[in-house]
Amino acid sequence: MWVPSTPVTLVTAVAAVAGGVCIFKDYYSGPPYDRSVRADNRTIIITGANSGIGKAAAKDFAKRGAKVFMACRDVKKCEEQRRDIVLETNNKYVYCRPCDLASTASIREFVARFKGEEPHLHVLVNNAGVMEPPKGVTKDGFETQLGVNHLGHFLLTNLLLDTLKASAPSRVVVVSSSAHQRGRIHKHDLNMSENYDASAAYSQSKLANLLFARELGRRLLGTGVATIAVDPGLVDTDITRHMSMMKSVTRFFIYPLFWPFMKKPEIGGQTIVHAALDPKLKDCAGDYYVDMKKAEPSQEAQDFELAQWLWRVSEAWTKLDEHKQAIAKDTRN
Repeated sequence: MWVPSTPVTLVTAVAAVAGGVCIFKDYYSGPPYDRSVRADNRTIIITGANSGIGKAAAKDFAKRGAKVFMACRDVKKCEEQRRDIVLETNNKYVYCRPCDLASTASIREFVARFKGEEPHLHVLVNNAGVMEPPKGVTKDGFETQLGVNHLGHFLLTNLLLDTLKASAPSRVVVVSSSAHQRGRIHKHDLNMSENYDASAAYSQSKLANLLFARELGRRLLGTGVATIAVDPGLVDTDITRHMSMMKSVTRFFIYPLFWPFMKKPEIGGQTIVHAALDPKLKDCAGDYYVDMKKAEPSQEAQDFELAQWLWRVSEAWTKLDEHKQAIAKDTRN
């Protein structure tokens, strides 16, 4: 009777397990959004489009025929990714524009340039983000995560609202995270300058995303501009690069445990594409979607008064009115 050698048995077993894990990973990640839905004649802005789910969504939009503006801080990297997207999708209407969400001046310059180039905007995707970086502040003095993840997008959205309204039906997609469930708004120390905790600051910024989406949706009722907040789930991207765990040997033990449950960026990006294009979501007013399914956010994320308070503070901190006036002046000139 033939008996397999131990090495052959081990190799076969490892291969079978690896294959099973890969099948589970693909099944767990879920299906892509309907590939038959087109985006022809639509102009889309997506922040943080040079990596991760932002890049994946930008490529998908381009495949579907959209005109895509990649708003990125790192222009060199953005241009490299733009060329790859153009070559792969055969869509030449993909553009790279500098936009540093850690600088209100950069955001205003981006908006002014965009309005000078384009009369329409059908989808704005607020995707860019940072997670648990070292303690620091933006160029305007905001705590980095609050500044980039919330305040930068708050300003960008508000400066583009007139174009979105004029282009209706249109949409604003806000990328949040399940981390919002652990978050709370530190009303007496929003910048967390007294007792900084990177994880708590990230959760606060993600909660701020949902409060912003809810209040924006309320304010845009009847305008033809839909607002959708999305949670892409656990995605294998470099957003975790600042976490202490990812900088130590612990990474080599923890990462393999989570890998089967982590989506590829291409699958994570489908949550953005779904929110941006699904006809069924045209009337959303701050609704929250997880894995392309409507979900219930935390109770704090549904706090109407807190959302209004955060909106007023965000208006003041970003000096929204001053930036609006400056853009209007530039437009007249």
